Amino acid sequence: MISSNNTLRQERLRALPLTGAMRPDGEPLSLEEYEAWGGYQALKTALATMAPTEVIATVKQANLRGRGGAGFPTGLKWESMSPIEDPRRPRYFIVNADEMEPGTFKDRMLMEGNPHQLLEGVILSAYAVQANRGVIFLRWAYNTPVGNLKQAIAAAYEKGYLGKNILNSGYSLELTLHVGAGRYICGEETSLLNSLEGKRPVPRPRTLHAGELGLWGKPTIVNNAETTCNVPHIIRNGAEWFRNLGRCDDGGTKIFGVSGHVKKPGAWELPLGTTVREIFDDYAGGMSEGFKFRALIPGGASTQFLLEEHLDAKMDYSDLQRVGSRIGTGAIVVMDDRTCPVGFLLNLERFFARESCGWCTPCREGLPWTERVLQSIEEGRGKAEDMETLRFLIFMLGAGRTFCLLAPGAMMPLESGLKYFQEDIDKHISGNRCPWR
Repeated sequence: MISSNNTLRQERLRALPLTGAMRPDGEPLSLEEYEAWGGYQALKTALATMAPTEVIATVKQANLRGRGGAGFPTGLKWESMSPIEDPRRPRYFIVNADEMEPGTFKDRMLMEGNPHQLLEGVILSAYAVQANRGVIFLRWAYNTPVGNLKQAIAAAYEKGYLGKNILNSGYSLELTLHVGAGRYICGEETSLLNSLEGKRPVPRPRTLHAGELGLWGKPTIVNNAETTCNVPHIIRNGAEWFRNLGRCDDGGTKIFGVSGHVKKPGAWELPLGTTVREIFDDYAGGMSEGFKFRALIPGGASTQFLLEEHLDAKMDYSDLQRVGSRIGTGAIVVMDDRTCPVGFLLNLERFFARESCGWCTPCREGLPWTERVLQSIEEGRGKAEDMETLRFLIFMLGAGRTFCLLAPGAMMPLESGLKYFQEDIDKHISGNRCPWR
């Protein structure tokens, strides 16, 4: 019976590597519970039998791409780190767990349910790039993950998984948990680095590559929390296993979340390439009683809208581009027929305007301007020429015209909103009122 139970446990973990070991009651796995599921075995294997370059090669072969939104290949990012010149010189591996993208809560789910999974991922990733300092940059509002991670870090130090000469391998890593003050811009990699240094969190010039000049001017790699949680499973089960988990060219599973007026809002670990319709109908249960589907954004607030005709698209890094959107963070936000599209857009743009760091003029001036125009339309004070103003702003705040991607991201739902909800906007302007009020 014990052997049978262990087999079932391992089969579940191989199918659902990120969430398969989590407890049904939502309590975090202790160190002993995580080890019973095979936790830290990948670390032991890597430190004993794999060179850092072999860990990087395995992650590259697995086709692991960043789960924070951009989708950059993780192994290639690791290879960009400067070679070691002086072993005494600090090298940093940083986890971006700031997670302030509206509608997104995947990293929170992972840190609340299995904090040691993230820690093992940090240690393996840091070993791969030969970093001797680690930092987990955590969103200020995530009080439960803060407590979970503090306990997990203390337990890992006590067991010898962190600190000097880990498992007598000669490799050492000191790990710090940093709780941010709470700004959306800190999710941008270089703004995060400035925040850690005690500076104003604004983006750094794109010519400064963090792999060479990162935290305190030292070589640094920054990865998303979900990305990092995948690493132990890749090392333990192999690159081919990870590639085969997905239903597309990119390997692995993904945490997909759904919020809005659906019957079963929540988050689920599913293969990359699962269709939007399957997530919406089979897992979220479709629309709540009395509500009809209007549209959704598939990857958090900074992605383009999809309509009913797009729901058979696959949630991966390429197929969503085919229908004019992006996978982003995999956070689906559903808009129903009772929600005013203009009000929906206004709510999004108000958030982005508030969260602009103000470092570059287009973002600092353009996002509040966008908010004001939408506010006037929503309140019945809109004019026909407002449409041209919004199109002008979409152009001026587009990619390549701002210091970072905050403003271009804010323009994505707006641009698709003007495309799909033109009739609704016209009714606001011609009727001098919001039809939903």
